[in-house]
Amino acid sequence: MTEREKMMAGKLYDPFAEGMPEQRARCHLLCSQYNRTTEADEEERTKILDELMPDRGEGVYLQGPIWFDFGCNISMGKGSYANVNFTVLDEGPVKIGENVFIGPNVSIMTAIHPLCWQDRNSFLNPKTGVVTNLEYTGAVTIGDNCWIAAGVVICGPVTIGAGSVIGAGAVVTKDIPENSLAVGVPCHVLREITEADRLANHPEITEV
Repeated sequence: MTEREKMMAGKLYDPFAEGMPEQRARCHLLCSQYNRTTEADEEERTKILDELMPDRGEGVYLQGPIWFDFGCNISMGKGSYANVNFTVLDEGPVKIGENVFIGPNVSIMTAIHPLCWQDRNSFLNPKTGVVTNLEYTGAVTIGDNCWIAAGVVICGPVTIGAGSVIGAGAVVTKDIPENSLAVGVPCHVLREITEADRLANHPEITEV
């Protein structure tokens, strides 16, 4: 396997091999360019995203600022939205479904460093002569129609089931079932989301 194939497969890999530093630098440059635009610069934003994150559906909107590591490892379904300060370290695959609402200051982290410092610290790779370290990745999948509220941190590998809501400030480290309201640090399921939660059943907030 190549180092990039190892990265995408969740195996230990060298993040300074095979042009990956240059790919990250290019992505960071595109993010910086995007972050200098405004809502009025729709054509320029689209052009940047076509390079930065080509795998996205119709109507995807990123408020900005954003910060990705590769961009090309993120897919985002139609109608999905991310508010300000959306950060994705997409060393591993990040799949975001359709009509997903992502609040301000949400971070998705797929890069994983070893727990023991002896394995985590930088070293000189004798094969390449480059100072590097070893890391691995955990893929993140967010199903259709989810709401990821403000300040959530998602640490791969995890899957958040379709229709779920992750409460503000939660740290997601384990899978969340479909149609769940999940909160806390670490994030845990509070209850299922049911028909009782439909707006039609809450006249106290819908009637004028």
